[in-house]
Amino acid sequence: MSAGLFNSAILTQDLAKKSFSGMITRLMPNGTAPLFGMTSMLKTDTAVATEHGFFTKTMLFPQLTVSAAGQAAGDTVFTVTNVTNILPGMLMRVDSTGENVLINSIVSGTSVSVVRAVGNVAAQAVPASTNLYQVGNAFEEASLRPNSLIINPVRITNLTQIFRNTWAISDTVRATLMIAGESNDAESRQDCAAFHAADIEKGIFFGQKSSGIRNGQPFRTMDGLISIVGNLSYYPSYYSAANINTAGGTTTYTQLETFLDPVFNQATDPKVANERVLFVGGAAKRVLNNIGRINGTYFIADGQNSYGLQFSTFKTTRGTFRMIEHPLFNSNPSWAKMAVAVDLSSFTLAYLGNRKTMIKEFGANGEDIPDNGMDAVGGTLTTELTTVVKNPPANAVIFNLTAAAVG
Repeated sequence: MSAGLFNSAILTQDLAKKSFSGMITRLMPNGTAPLFGMTSMLKTDTAVATEHGFFTKTMLFPQLTVSAAGQAAGDTVFTVTNVTNILPGMLMRVDSTGENVLINSIVSGTSVSVVRAVGNVAAQAVPASTNLYQVGNAFEEASLRPNSLIINPVRITNLTQIFRNTWAISDTVRATLMIAGESNDAESRQDCAAFHAADIEKGIFFGQKSSGIRNGQPFRTMDGLISIVGNLSYYPSYYSAANINTAGGTTTYTQLETFLDPVFNQATDPKVANERVLFVGGAAKRVLNNIGRINGTYFIADGQNSYGLQFSTFKTTRGTFRMIEHPLFNSNPSWAKMAVAVDLSSFTLAYLGNRKTMIKEFGANGEDIPDNGMDAVGGTLTTELTTVVKNPPANAVIFNLTAAAVG
């Protein structure tokens, strides 16, 4: 009971109609579109054009690499592979000896003038291919203003993709009562919703960016997670190729940790711990469970009426992975062996304008206009969106998880 004006503040929880992705999560929590469903609980973007993107900047960590000839203890000009992002006044630490050197000037694209032994470590010979890492800068009193160093943004774009699915039955079938289940139009609607969600989910994971003309009209497909994480050309400034791996015939815990470790080199949300959702196929989940089982010890106690191990979470040295078995991955043997680590902090969907799953029906009741005069009922779901992954290296993909091994 409520007195006075009935407003949205006193609506019963979950009574109001939800977004399409939210309804998928509520009505089909174990269905074929868990990641798409999760987006109902994440922030979404609005695309204002069919090409949607953003600019990203990654912190620079200047370093030098000594050329193949190496340097003698008395050298004050170093020959290096390149001088990108190096400025006079930078202090560089020789990785092999611990000596700090000061950059005096940039002599050329492959050489720098340095002051040796700036600190308590004496100048020593520097072996070939040794790295020097920046450890700050230092300037004299009344020094001239140093040159600036600018982080140039990288432009990242994706294209919106139009997803459409239709349900349609003759009005005779609609009026026919079934011995079990929902009415025929309700069943068809539900099937259409499931297909629509599954098609969007497939695009989110497996889509590849393209544009062209089809039937005389513009046609676009979007990049999905796997393509985004695996495409070096899109993210040359900060992508690590180690984020895509194919497992061998067997996988040890050490190998698994190596596959997944790079995702924690990226800080995406300082408010939460290092945690990722790991979508897995059934075969991959069995491998990951067996890695835990054969690398540990367990006992069966007298009187026990159940046994076995079932892990839904596993931890590595640097973070936690929460496994979700993805029904879509189990649709074929190849995907069943796949695992995709998703950083939800870096992932979102961008819908083009108001095209966030629109529903248009025909012949659904006596007031609706029949579709081309057809004695039938039906409807079409249309969604136009694109995936946005603002930190691709925080995600990872493992293919071909086949069997577990000790180690």
